[in-house]
Amino acid sequence: MLDSLDQKILDALLQDSRISLKALAGQVGLSSPATSERVRRLEERGVIRGFTIEIDPRALGYQLQAIVRIKPLPGMLHPVQKLIEDTAEFCECDKVTGDDCFIARLYLRSIDQLDHILDRIADKAQTSTSIVKSQPIKRRPPGIGRRGVGGKAAEGAN
Repeated sequence: MLDSLDQKILDALLQDSRISLKALAGQVGLSSPATSERVRRLEERGVIRGFTIEIDPRALGYQLQAIVRIKPLPGMLHPVQKLIEDTAEFCECDKVTGDDCFIARLYLRSIDQLDHILDRIADKAQTSTSIVKSQPIKRRPPGIGRRGVGGKAAEGAN
């Protein structure tokens, strides 16, 4: 469970993971050593798994995103998974229950590139593809600093 100071630390790090320890301490109202200790404990508990950067795929020429639902043909589960893992354009993939086995997100430079990737899968799986028009909610942590179901504060949030 997070207390209010841990919550403040996470909120600040979510805004800027490169914030200096001194600035972070100032934002949360603790000394630098106390803030450092709290960050260390959050890391030890697995709450913070790492500090990272966010890359804009459009700046790298990837103008399209696609969501592909993938249902491997009988006996093709592992080859399909390996193909997904080895294809750089797949930036996320979840193995799921239901009719499909995988739901994957691709970043693409063109529809032709999508066709090329799907052609490599076609003899191993059925696919259903949707082009992403917009992303109203970007990837975010669950419930941190937001209201939960029914407008109630998310558990652990203040």
